[in-house]
Parts: sequence; C-alpha cells; structure tokens
Amino acid sequence: MIVKNEENNIENCLNSVKNLFDEIIIVDTGSTDRTKEVVGKHTNKVYDFKWIDNFSAARNFAFSKASKDYIMWLDADDIVKKDDYQKLLRLKKNMNNDVDIYMMKYHIAFDENNKPTFSYYRERLIKREKNYQWQDRVHEYIPLIGKIKKCEIGITHNKKEFKQNKRNLKIYQKMEKGKEKFTPRNLYYYGRELYDHGLYKKAMKKFNDFLLTEEGWIEDNITACYMLTNCYYYLDNQKEALNSLFKTFLYDIPRRKTCCLIGNYFLNLDNYLVAKYWYHQALKTLINTQGFYESDYDYFIPYINLCVCYDRLGDKKSALKYHLLSQKIKPNNTYVIQNQEYFKNHKQ
Repeated sequence: MIVKNEENNIENCLNSVKNLFDEIIIVDTGSTDRTKEVVGKHTNKVYDFKWIDNFSAARNFAFSKASKDYIMWLDADDIVKKDDYQKLLRLKKNMNNDVDIYMMKYHIAFDENNKPTFSYYRERLIKREKNYQWQDRVHEYIPLIGKIKKCEIGITHNKKEFKQNKRNLKIYQKMEKGKEKFTPRNLYYYGRELYDHGLYKKAMKKFNDFLLTEEGWIEDNITACYMLTNCYYYLDNQKEALNSLFKTFLYDIPRRKTCCLIGNYFLNLDNYLVAKYWYHQALKTLINTQGFYESDYDYFIPYINLCVCYDRLGDKKSALKYHLLSQKIKPNNTYVIQNQEYFKNHKQ
C-alpha cells in the first residue's frame, strides 16, 4: 500500500484484511497525521518514500519490498468485505502458480442498499518473480502480459466523502508544461481530470485528441464519447451531445448504457415514443460486463423510464407493468417509491 494522511481510512482497510496476508507493506509518501502510528499496530514493514509526483514510482518501491510469491495491492480507502475475504482465503489455499496476474472486481459506486452499481476488473494479485512494473505517473497500471485469470472476488472502494483534489490534474499539467510525450491513455485520463474540475472545453480537446489516435482501448473510446456527451450538455449543445452517443457505434455494438442515454435525450424532449424505442433497444442488447460495468443500465433504468414513457403515452397498463419490474429490482429506490404512490392514487 502507498499512503499519505490516511488516518481516517486505513484502520478500516487493515482491519478488513486482518490475518489474510503473510506480510503487509506500507509505503508512506509524506503523512503529517497519525497514519504511521495507526499502521504500526498492524505491521512493522513501514517505509518512507519521498513524493515525486509519480504514483508508479511509489508503487514500484512498495512492490520492491515484498518477499512472498504473490503481491496484492490496496488503497487506504479500500476494504475487503466478509464474503470476499472468504473467497480470498480459498484462493490463497488453492493458488494456481501458473497464473501471473489475478484480476478482481473493483466496486466503486453503490445504490441505496449498498449494492455495487459500478464495477470493473483491475489487476490485483501479481506474481512477484515476474517483476511487473507499474506504468504512468498517475492513473497507473500494470501491463496485462502473461497468464491472466479473472476472479469473482471484489474489492470495495469505501471512500466516505469526496474531496476535489487537484493533485492528479497538476501532475498532467506539469507533464504538459515539460513537453512530455502523452500516450493515448494519458490523453484520455487528462481529459477525465479536466472534466472532473469543470474545465469542459479543455477536456473535450483531450478526449478528441485521444480518439483521433485510434489507439485507445475500446472501453476508453466509448467512455470518452460518454464524457464528450456530458461536456456538450454542460455547454448547452444538445445535438452534439446526441451525436457523441451515436459515435460510440464506431467502436462496438450498441451498449445498454448507450441506448438508455439516447433514450434519456428524447425523454428530456418529451418525445416519449422515440425514447420508448431506445429503452426497448437497451433491453434487447447484450449485457457487457467486460469494461466499466454499471448494472443499473441492465434493467432498472430501462424499466423505470419505460414506466414514464408508457404513462405519458396513455398506456397505464404497460406503465404499471414496468413500474412493478423496477420495484422488484429496487423497492427502496426514491423514484420507485414515488411511482408506487402515483399508481396508488391513480387506480383505474
């Protein structure tokens, strides 16, 4: 783990993996709070690393201190839930030493019942003897080379509050000022950082530059189009927002999320007939869980919005049908509860 000023998070993280690992290595990049005191209760392998605006350098230093056959990494605001803890124990007892990289799910967003709504696979458990090296100063990654296996094990991002941090953006700006060469991946993530800080026109430039390279990962290409859509909405350019959604069709068959977002566009225009078409298309489209997986677009969003479309089109029977389908998935959802009251008060 690499950490800095994580006294409010790291105790939960380390408690969630207690007795799971053979060694715990903490690299501190300049804490001024009680972080080192807290981690000292869990491990004596605590090292200092001078921060040089390079996450990969810090992670590679942490990996260099590992001594076991496999290395697993976590961030301070991650936790391992009980079910996943047991799965990790089973994996540990039945390791296939031919595997170089174990991929695990990373859950980063949740609904009102704490069920994951946004997940994706990350390289999580790495064979030490392969000497894999982290790449890129920020939004770092390990190249997926060798024998790779996906596991149905999840790591839960447990961030309690979101604080806007310019650290990543400043790293990219420093790279740009120093005329460092940007890979397509760097352009994509620079665009995301600009977007997150409300710099939409600059973000659009980076996303378009990224797409023009024609070297991006399919999932990043599609997400860049989604981000461009959002930028156009913020800049009040509705038609270009729609065009950015259609642009995703250049990279893969239509996704359920894409169809829903197109449906949302027409729903916002009160064009319920066309919106209905796209939500139905979403339900006919294959579910893709390989990239950034947002489960609400599988069924819940099409169902709840079809309820609205059919209601506005005067088909109360179909509206109720899709309300009940959405209620079955998320009975405690605020909009579902409101719809239940609506149907209760408008019985035929």
